[in-house]
Amino acid sequence: MTSPPARTRGHTKTPTPVPGRQQRPPGDTDLSPEKTKTAVAARYRAHLSPARATLGELFGGLVESSSSGAWVFTTDGRALLNCGGYGVLLMGARHPRVVRAVTEQIATHPVATRMLLEPRAGAAAEALAAVTPPGLDHVHFAGSGAEAVEAALKLARCHGRTRVLATHGGYHGKTMGALSATGNPMYREPFLPLLPDFRHLPYGDAAALEQELAQGPADTACVIVEPVQAEAGVHLPPPGYLSEVAASCRAHGALLVLDEVQTGLGRLGTWWGADREGVVPDMLLVGKALSGGVIPVSAMVARQEVFQPFGSDPFVHTSTFSAAPVAMAAAEAAIACIEEEGLVSRAKTLGSHLLPRIRQIAAECLGELLVEVRGAGLLIGVELAEPGLTAELLLELISRGVIANHSLNSHAVLRFTPPAVLTDRDVDILLTTFEQACTALSESRRNAWKEESRPCAVPS
Repeated sequence: MTSPPARTRGHTKTPTPVPGRQQRPPGDTDLSPEKTKTAVAARYRAHLSPARATLGELFGGLVESSSSGAWVFTTDGRALLNCGGYGVLLMGARHPRVVRAVTEQIATHPVATRMLLEPRAGAAAEALAAVTPPGLDHVHFAGSGAEAVEAALKLARCHGRTRVLATHGGYHGKTMGALSATGNPMYREPFLPLLPDFRHLPYGDAAALEQELAQGPADTACVIVEPVQAEAGVHLPPPGYLSEVAASCRAHGALLVLDEVQTGLGRLGTWWGADREGVVPDMLLVGKALSGGVIPVSAMVARQEVFQPFGSDPFVHTSTFSAAPVAMAAAEAAIACIEEEGLVSRAKTLGSHLLPRIRQIAAECLGELLVEVRGAGLLIGVELAEPGLTAELLLELISRGVIANHSLNSHAVLRFTPPAVLTDRDVDILLTTFEQACTALSESRRNAWKEESRPCAVPS
């Protein structure tokens, strides 16, 4: 196996832990590891979510206590390679530059008055605008991807675009406006009725969008789409799809919102999914990696003429913690890290190595249990024949010390979103563990089939 180039500079180098091996628990505790698990689960049941407690127990009841780089540590001393995190940890956990910027800001001025001008917000907005596609220069900061979606939908309404066209399988969040755009009935139905005039079309079908836009009144639509559908199971559209979508929007006076909350800032091996086809949307949504993995922050970035309703009235769309200095420090540092440490090209290089190897291992070990492996950069999906298989594979991985995620809109797809700071040894650990987990799953299912096919004893 040819290993990818060594990780770029910038992250403090620490010895790579061995997954699953007992490490010294970080910090002192008055409880034994088992009692800690029990106490944390009890608090979840009493005050958070009983179902979430049960889910945690399915994964062994592990309680995470610290993290560094690509690794997460638990209270019972285990080390797990974190290739999950739903796309947040592009630069790993606790990147020193981001932590330093946030710590310094906390020590001086963490939250703004919202009345006076504050320099961190301007600096972060300038840094973000400098790396977005040309013409996207005006920024509204928020705290989550869903909030960025809400800002885009409200801004579209300021321009009379009340008809929203989204896609089946699209994921844009779970607040009311964002949920109205999310294309999964499982999340939508408990909260019906949602916002009116939302319609979902097949993802990757530019002709269907063109037809829908042509049928409606001109200059009334807003189109929201992802360059790659991550939560739908890492679905890549056919080549030219985004370009055709952008052309249809221009032809019919529709505003184009590109949701890059998960795909942006290098995850796909390009700064933006839009860059893959040279598309410049009217609004770009950013999040996850913008946090630097330290402080939650998101953004809606727009062209000047589109942003005008927000820009001309400072109170038309506000939030108490929007552009808080501590979050702005994290965002500005995160952008600097991605740029200066070459994490976009690193994601491309790692992805070009990992994707074919994961595809090969899955095909050899899983056989007919596998449907497909697909991905771009460091967003990789492994689709199995049924959701139960994916859950078993996820359990096998975690039990061996590697964290992955299922896909919220496609439970049959296991998703890897590793950081771009993986070392060569981290890569070897990921691939070896994935092979072991796939082999264990295949053997488990083979044994189950043998047991099912065994003839029943006939009583005498």
